[in-house]
Amino acid sequence: MQGFSNTKNRVVVVRDWLFKTPIKEKFLVVKNSIFGLSLKKKIIFLLILIALGVAIRQISISLQNKKVTYETSKAEKGTLTVSISGSGTITSGNSTSLTTKVSGVVNNVYVTNGDTVTKGQKIAEVTLDDYAEERQTAAWVAYLEAKEAALQAINAKSVADIDMWKAHQDFDNAQEAVDDMNENDTNPATNAVYTEDERMIITKTLDQTIKAFNVAESKYLNADADITNANAKVTAALRDYQENSSTIVAPSAGIISDLALAKGLVVNASSTTSSTNGATIVSSQAVGKISNSKGQLIATVNLSEIDIVSVKANQKVALTLDAYSDKTFTGKVLAVNTSGSVSSGVTSYPVTILLDSVSVDIYPNMAVNVEIITNIVSDAILVPTTAITTTNSTSTVQIKKDGKITTAQVEIGTANDSQTEIKSGVSEGDEVVTSVITADNSSSTDNTTSAFSGLGTSTKSSSKSSGSSSQGSSMPGGGMPPGM
Repeated sequence: MQGFSNTKNRVVVVRDWLFKTPIKEKFLVVKNSIFGLSLKKKIIFLLILIALGVAIRQISISLQNKKVTYETSKAEKGTLTVSISGSGTITSGNSTSLTTKVSGVVNNVYVTNGDTVTKGQKIAEVTLDDYAEERQTAAWVAYLEAKEAALQAINAKSVADIDMWKAHQDFDNAQEAVDDMNENDTNPATNAVYTEDERMIITKTLDQTIKAFNVAESKYLNADADITNANAKVTAALRDYQENSSTIVAPSAGIISDLALAKGLVVNASSTTSSTNGATIVSSQAVGKISNSKGQLIATVNLSEIDIVSVKANQKVALTLDAYSDKTFTGKVLAVNTSGSVSSGVTSYPVTILLDSVSVDIYPNMAVNVEIITNIVSDAILVPTTAITTTNSTSTVQIKKDGKITTAQVEIGTANDSQTEIKSGVSEGDEVVTSVITADNSSSTDNTTSAFSGLGTSTKSSSKSSGSSSQGSSMPGGGMPPGM
């Protein structure tokens, strides 16, 4: 609007000189301007001057015909919700696949679809072929070795505990020897004055005991992690044995469905050969599914470095899935990985979201969109963000009241994509301007005396919204002013 006003003011100044300046004064200006010019240049100058007058008149009429309207919205009191959007996948579903790596013939099935099973419950028995028998035996041995390693890890913690205390005692003894040396000149072991070598050995021994204690303490402190790792290997070995076992068991509790086992059915595990070492790799095959409606669902989304700083654990989350486009799920932020990862020069930070209980089947790797709620402001005065203009850290809004527009300086608070909190400067119910629309009137007719009317001729022009041009004036003497 400021640019529009400046243009209009400039045109008005030129128009007023052309239309309101006395004829004699205008004639003197023109006469002085063309004095000394050749006839051809005088003609060109006057034609340019005539065209300028017509153009200024048209611009003046156009500016006068501009119609300004305002779109407004009322400032309202309400709750402002600020959220961060993200997308990712379901990384842990509420169902578990029932898988096996065995090859052979099913000789018994103990459950049917729809049955509720417990973790470890027997599902079916399979008579294995020779190759499957070998894999079962090897998996059982690996499981026993993993259990043995776990027991060794527990024992290693006890040994590390004793070694740490021994190292501490060695440190105490070394410190005592250094104290005796500093307090007495006589070595109690030799009943003679300490030699330089003896002093050096005693001092170095103290340094060595400190380092030995640090090593022993570190082993003890790391022992719990070693035990956890060993137990995880036991779990993995047990799972591998179960998948290679002639007895198929439930990996979790829930309701069984999609069970594709029947007595007499031949099952064959698929296998591939590793390109690295030539080993045969046997793949699991799914023979059913166990659903748990109360199982916890996990979603993982990646956020940018700009958004991640606003995300904290336990913030509420709204989620939507393409598989259930008509439903909205809820949850909370479980963890934020602030280490992040870099790919193609872009840093992203994984956020783990724990979903609330659901009543539908949601599977791993399903696409999910999330809205993480980072802030909620209650009982706030809210206006559309488009109503605010900020220049040099100063924010203003235009307020329409009784048909008049005034500008008010405001203090803004929290904002989201569409609304902004106003802390001061606007009251509830105020009508704020969100946009300004400038348009031409539909039609207008104007009769104006030409800038050259004092030379003995007049012109009548018409301006319409369709943009028709004005008609030029005729001048006596073949278009030349009198006296030329």
